[in-house]
Amino acid sequence: MARVCDVPAWRRALRGSAAHVLRWRAERFAPDFILCTRHAAPVSAALERLLARVPSAFWYFDAVAPLPDEAVLLARRCAHTYTTYGFQLEAFHAARCREVRYLPQGMDPVVDRPAARAPADYRCDLSFVGSGQYSRRHALLRTLAGSFGLQIRGPGWHDGPSDLPVAGGVVRPTDFPRVVRGASLSLGIDALPHPPDPGPRGTSNRLWRVLGAEGCFLGEYVPGVEALARHGVEALWYRSPAEAVDLAREFLAEPGRAAAIARAGRAHVLARHTYAHRVRMMLAGQDYIST
Repeated sequence: MARVCDVPAWRRALRGSAAHVLRWRAERFAPDFILCTRHAAPVSAALERLLARVPSAFWYFDAVAPLPDEAVLLARRCAHTYTTYGFQLEAFHAARCREVRYLPQGMDPVVDRPAARAPADYRCDLSFVGSGQYSRRHALLRTLAGSFGLQIRGPGWHDGPSDLPVAGGVVRPTDFPRVVRGASLSLGIDALPHPPDPGPRGTSNRLWRVLGAEGCFLGEYVPGVEALARHGVEALWYRSPAEAVDLAREFLAEPGRAAAIARAGRAHVLARHTYAHRVRMMLAGQDYIST
């Protein structure tokens, strides 16, 4: 049995009293294991004694550098820290956090399912769902828009370049599979430049959500990413803007191949990359291992 404590919702409802109520609820539940995300950081001081006596882990998802102070404090209070981006391992170690490991995000079989259909206005060659405030993405999106039918959705695009084909704002989790269904290829573009660290960088949960929704993912290659999904088998990886254009052109011309990769990608994540798989690894105290 598990219990989810929605920290942001409790803080909105109870404000300053939320931390004490959450601690009471957690102690009353008597957990055998506590898993925190960054949303627990504002109440972690109230949970410190509980985290010290119950096996715990902090799973950090954000691709940022340097690490926020509140993330470091929460990591120090938990017995284990897992980061979805390998380049942050050294930063957590340098901050004197205990037992830091690399563990990518995963897919939720209940939410990340193929949509039966997509609205006509979602139909396009390429779609990209992501935040618009990261200027690193703009040049490649502009290049792709010049050659293919592209739709961009996500927050933060109202202040972005006016020549990009923004089709909508925030995409709700329930609508994401329809966006994937409407596109022949679903794009991944990292928000930040790649660090020089040659170790596994990791990728966002966009990969898992697209594969779960049975989309053909065309994403940016980073070291170690083929341990998550193999090029030409479960996903497509480009190493330069020119290669992104070439791969898009190649697989748009052969939709049967793209569909086969999409089917293989969904089977792959269901077999190896659900959140249930990840939690079992946490409970066993394991790093990510390609299987």
